[in-house]
Amino acid sequence: MQIPLQIVAQGLELSAGTQEIVRDYADKLETFFGRVMGCRVTVSVPNRWPQAGPIVHRVRVDLTVPGAELVVKRQPNPDLLDAIQDAFRVAGRRLEDYARRLPPGLSPSPESRAVPARARIVRIFPWEGFGFLGTPDGREIYFHCNSVLHNQFDQLQVGQEVRYTEEEGIEGPQASSLEIPGRRRVRRKFRAQQ
Repeated sequence: MQIPLQIVAQGLELSAGTQEIVRDYADKLETFFGRVMGCRVTVSVPNRWPQAGPIVHRVRVDLTVPGAELVVKRQPNPDLLDAIQDAFRVAGRRLEDYARRLPPGLSPSPESRAVPARARIVRIFPWEGFGFLGTPDGREIYFHCNSVLHNQFDQLQVGQEVRYTEEEGIEGPQASSLEIPGRRRVRRKFRAQQ
């Protein structure tokens, strides 16, 4: 985003953890449309009076995109985290709809729909939590353990082929996601205690 995220609380105080959740949801909006210019999130409690009924939370998401402003207002919800999740889920759908309506030349940026490329691991520093990929065109791409999908950083080895999605980092190209091809995370089903 070109404009930093703004989080506004009206009638309540947001904890640092709740603000971090809002930041995470806002960051994920760029996967729906890569050219989001700004985002303002307003969390409010419209009524605090006991006679007005239970406390409910409203979340409003104002998005600035090229040529438009998208506004998401949701029905009040007594649970704050549910209200935040609901508002951002609708915001993601609105961004997808907006991207579909754009002319072909103005469609989402390539980063938002990048196809994973293939590379080989040339160096890995397990104790520091990062490494480097060697691309077929001779470049080196930095990756961090947090960009490795399915918690598979410990399974990486020098020379191993991986799929990655590239983005521009502060100090040059880096892998925003990295995956071992052919390996899928095993999902375990848990039964409820009886």
